[in-house]
Amino acid sequence: MKKRSRLSLAVAAFVAVAVSFTLLGCGKNFYFAGRTLPPSGVIQRVLVAVDNPSGSLQFMDAFYDIRHPFNNPNGQFSIGGFSGQNPVTIQNLPEEQTGLVYSSGDGSLASISYASEKLSSTVIPSGAISSSIFGSRKQDYFVAAEQNSHAMMVFDVALGSQLLMNIPNIYRISMNANASLVLGFVQDSNDVYSLVKLTTAQQTSPEFATPAGWMAGGFQDCEPQTLPKYCVTRVADPKGEFDRPTKAIFSSDGQNIYVLNCGQECGGTQAGIVAIPITASALNENPSGPAGLSLQAGSVLHVPGGATNALQDASTLYVAGQQLQPDGLLAGYLSVVNLAANSVSAQYAISDGTHNKMSFADDNTLWIGSQHCQSGERFAKNNAGQNVQFGCLTRFDLSSKAVTVDRFIGDLTGIADVEGLHKIYVGEGGQVHIYQTSDFAELDNTNVTVTGTVSDVAYMDAATDTNNTTY
Repeated sequence: MKKRSRLSLAVAAFVAVAVSFTLLGCGKNFYFAGRTLPPSGVIQRVLVAVDNPSGSLQFMDAFYDIRHPFNNPNGQFSIGGFSGQNPVTIQNLPEEQTGLVYSSGDGSLASISYASEKLSSTVIPSGAISSSIFGSRKQDYFVAAEQNSHAMMVFDVALGSQLLMNIPNIYRISMNANASLVLGFVQDSNDVYSLVKLTTAQQTSPEFATPAGWMAGGFQDCEPQTLPKYCVTRVADPKGEFDRPTKAIFSSDGQNIYVLNCGQECGGTQAGIVAIPITASALNENPSGPAGLSLQAGSVLHVPGGATNALQDASTLYVAGQQLQPDGLLAGYLSVVNLAANSVSAQYAISDGTHNKMSFADDNTLWIGSQHCQSGERFAKNNAGQNVQFGCLTRFDLSSKAVTVDRFIGDLTGIADVEGLHKIYVGEGGQVHIYQTSDFAELDNTNVTVTGTVSDVAYMDAATDTNNTTY
């Protein structure tokens, strides 16, 4: 692909600056949806978490595919005040003009202002290492799986302290969009736990007044143990439908939770989707915070292709996972699930590996990223001389159903859909790469290459919070 000429870039940059000054001259300092025009003047930004080696947050001009102001090629766009060590995940909240960045080096969680392009606050200065962490949109509470500490950490800002809920070997958290439901998953187990914020009346009731009381009521833990504010309880599974559950997808209509059974890929028996109905009787009366008090597993839909990640589009659930092959290796598949009919309508071979990133994008495409893709069936076939791509990124055309697998570059650790520009930014093999959504052609990444290892990316100026590569 030919690089843009310096002249065309100069003209485009001049136009962008002119538009910005026009807005300011009219007494306006926003560009859409009431959002604040950022100091950089860049209105299509991709945030990049970089380990180099201490850690930094840079952002790219995703229209021109550059990491620096046009008039200063020796500079770079970066988030001011950020000091996290080894940033690894970005929870993208563009509607709130916020990003929550977790750093594994020091256990910190930083709140980044997209409007001012600098650190807002360090929500959690440091702490135990989290294998999974999320914050509510209002940033009034945060939940993490601290696997080494065998605890679900709950930080309620109003309380001003962290609570450690005892759940041995917890390793993953799932939270719905309005933060009213939080589930915790235990590695190598069929147990699923629900977090519940207690009402004032419950806190002083005999059932929750002492550990003996809440243990008799079937709760795993309540904290603080004197006048508890939060409890965790096991999701009921009377028919034994859970099989190495690993993640929850919350239905767009708010009526169901779809728990993904990892099955054989995680040492279990059979992958599938377990529906948990969300009924009034299953929820606590608490006006705010997690409320899953009496959740119960419903029926399971077996998914032969595996189930570790999924995205919903209306009545269709696109499920990514791996299926055990006769030679003992795992092969990646995308399963299309018709939720209305409760059936798997189609299955397609995709990249192997642990599928932890999925994103819809322009040109009616779905992008799926994985890690450790070089250890599966595709690599074995390629190594045996077959012409088989075994990269960690897959493009799925939702119209034609065509599958295209990337060449191997390395682990896929982040996907950012740059809406309307027909391109995606990814963290792949520790570096930033850019692909056209129309045909998977790779664009020139010379001017977005960073010094260090890229761990995650996020489109800061997305229309909605659904453009989120972390969930």
